[in-house]
Amino acid sequence: TVRLIVRETQIDTMHDTVFVYLEPAQSTVTSQPAEPAQSTATAQPSAPSHPAATAQPSEPTRPAEPTKTSEARRVAKTVKAEAEHSEVAKKMQAQSRKPQARRKAESFRFNPNEATLEEFMRLGFSEKQAQSIINYRLKGGRFSRPSDFAKSYVVADSVYRRLEPYIDIPRVDINSADSAAFDALPGIGPWFAAKMVEYRRELGGYGSTRQLLDIYRFDEERYAAIEDLICCERPVVTEFWSLSEDSLSRHPAIRRRQTAHSIELWRRTMPRERWTLEELRSAGVLDGQQYERLSRCLIGPIGGDDAPE
Repeated sequence: TVRLIVRETQIDTMHDTVFVYLEPAQSTVTSQPAEPAQSTATAQPSAPSHPAATAQPSEPTRPAEPTKTSEARRVAKTVKAEAEHSEVAKKMQAQSRKPQARRKAESFRFNPNEATLEEFMRLGFSEKQAQSIINYRLKGGRFSRPSDFAKSYVVADSVYRRLEPYIDIPRVDINSADSAAFDALPGIGPWFAAKMVEYRRELGGYGSTRQLLDIYRFDEERYAAIEDLICCERPVVTEFWSLSEDSLSRHPAIRRRQTAHSIELWRRTMPRERWTLEELRSAGVLDGQQYERLSRCLIGPIGGDDAPE
């Protein structure tokens, strides 16, 4: 007989099962070493081998007796199959089987960078899923595009297809954004963010988003990565044709007093119908870089008949 003791009990309310883990009890009886078996038969001299001798049949192998471990497992299975649930387990089962009221999913315009926990739950997310999105934001995460929201592991494809038309992520206005907003754009970082604010101050305001290309090392690839994320509200008009020579020399697109003086002389000698940036470049007044930077400005119309003093 094998004595067993209960080592652990677990309740599985999902499958109506009680698990009882048993182990053999420690025996207090000291086992005695078995005496060597005495042979009762007198050894007979072996007969000489003969080709006609037939082999004697061997005794059948006795089945191995069950070990303590296998017996413990058998008893554990029996206890598991016959055990009754406790009152706590039955109560938990009843609660799990109780139908849960599902919130009806809504669809409305929202910004995933600012939506609250309650708003996410109204959109059809569970409380755990909504909290996961908010935790991502708290760790510095940001959704720059609607497609970024789709990459969240709690947003199923079917949910994203339903919500995509309602995702409203405002673009960054380069004429009002601070360095933190620029820094949040992909591929910008603190250095370019500071330069974007500094260049806006020198210009007096951007006239177009492409003026960001005037910034040192801000190339077309970097601009293409954020083009759909930025805008230029209230663009600033550059009254280039009426600027004085001193103002021209301080303009970020020119920055040379000699060029400003040449523009002034050219305006005094050329008829107004020829006052174009292309004519200035053809005449050699503007170099290639100056022409490109002025082309990205929002140039105002030519003023009155009087040339600037």
